[in-house]
Amino acid sequence: MAEDVKHDYHLVNPSPWPLIGSVAVLILAIGGVVFMKGLFGLEKGTTWVMLVGLAMVIWVMIGWWREVIKEGRTGDHTPVVEIGLKYGMVLFIASEVMFFGAWFWSFFEFAIFHGARVGETFDYTNPIFAEGLSRFAEWPPVGVATFDPFHLPLMNTLILLLSGTTVTAAHHALQHDKMDNAKLMLILTIVLGIVFTALQAYEYSLAQFTFDGTLYGSAFFMATGFHGAHVVIGTIFLLVCLLRMYAGNMTAKKHLGFEFAAWYWHFVDVVWLFLFAFVYVIPHLVLGH
Repeated sequence: MAEDVKHDYHLVNPSPWPLIGSVAVLILAIGGVVFMKGLFGLEKGTTWVMLVGLAMVIWVMIGWWREVIKEGRTGDHTPVVEIGLKYGMVLFIASEVMFFGAWFWSFFEFAIFHGARVGETFDYTNPIFAEGLSRFAEWPPVGVATFDPFHLPLMNTLILLLSGTTVTAAHHALQHDKMDNAKLMLILTIVLGIVFTALQAYEYSLAQFTFDGTLYGSAFFMATGFHGAHVVIGTIFLLVCLLRMYAGNMTAKKHLGFEFAAWYWHFVDVVWLFLFAFVYVIPHLVLGH
């Protein structure tokens, strides 16, 4: 019986979501293979398998997180459990740092050793660092017209920095039980996130290079595209928090979900600053492209 529990830990009930989630991800992965290559007699470009997998993943996310929210509202998230949840969120963000670190690594590797990748003779008798610097001068490849970082990219940078201040203001207002101010600041953050995504899409429409045209194009669209996907996810995360505020599910003392959304949003902000510096500014300004 629940009243017999004498510890602060939450022992979850048996749940179908891990199994359903695994099946959903498997179907999504198979659907991606079918779409890109064709499989099981299905032609390349077939989308319905991937869409079924995506719909299942979204269903699992909604159902699973709804149960977690319900657990918090019923008092299962004790201080000890909250510490565990915080550790989990920190580890998740750390894994995201590694994810983007891989893209930065590939971008730098493409830049420094671009000459070797296009078949030039590599002189290993020279110091690697000096050789790398000489190769770096060839990046971006000749003929690639990069974006002017001080137009749309700078505008998007300012938008994200502003959104970081508004989400912090929302958190501060929530901590002091000023719900109206918290809602207003959170609405502004969500609007800024949507504006960022819209400007990013517009910027893509102006690109004079493609994903499959050069190494620079593939690295650029993979890095900025995945960041854009994280902005969309973060915006949805904040929107759910806003709906929970209007439903009265968050208080000054109990708003762990909002804290996690704010952490995630600040992470997205920081990643963009690195992207802006190394993907936009340096190739355009320092290298003269």
